[in-house]
Amino acid sequence: MAPRIVVLISGTGSNLQALIDAIANGTLKADIPVVISNRPNVFGLERAANAGIASKVLALKPYTNAGKTRTEYDSDLARLIVDAKPDLVVLAGFMHILSPTFLNQFPTTPIINLHPALPGQFDGARAIERAFEAYQRGEIKHTGVMVHRVIQEVDGGEPLVVREVEIKPEDDLAALQARIHAVEHVILVEATNKVLSEIASV
Repeated sequence: MAPRIVVLISGTGSNLQALIDAIANGTLKADIPVVISNRPNVFGLERAANAGIASKVLALKPYTNAGKTRTEYDSDLARLIVDAKPDLVVLAGFMHILSPTFLNQFPTTPIINLHPALPGQFDGARAIERAFEAYQRGEIKHTGVMVHRVIQEVDGGEPLVVREVEIKPEDDLAALQARIHAVEHVILVEATNKVLSEIASV
């Protein structure tokens, strides 16, 4: 029986598509039982539907509008994932910082996150934009992408796969974003395979 991966998204789902394609072409031996988005009406949900994958939307705003806390949201999000019985949880462009309430629900299930920066650089939001601005100021010569284990510290977990990405003098932000996204699609599959191999060997 193939290992089960639950994928969390917030947007277009291009990294989700990379996982779907890798499963389809046999480079990733896994199933995705459900995709969960914290935003409604994003294209990633269409990608899931086109691949015949169930999807669920759990947005934070209805919680805050009802006077509920992020902790309550994270608890319900964790429950949705636990119900899918995952062997691995993959955050693929998931724009929500997970609390200890969430992480404590997965003491033995690995959770990995894709982040468009090198370890220790540009943690958190707008990483590509901040790297581009730093390059323009002459502070860095290149940027990168990593997949890391998720811990409480934002983008601070153990890096699993890291790739440097060149910033060219003629780049605009869109060109850099496109180059980074192309690398993301490769290393997310690589890191997912790496973690699934670790699980299988235990």
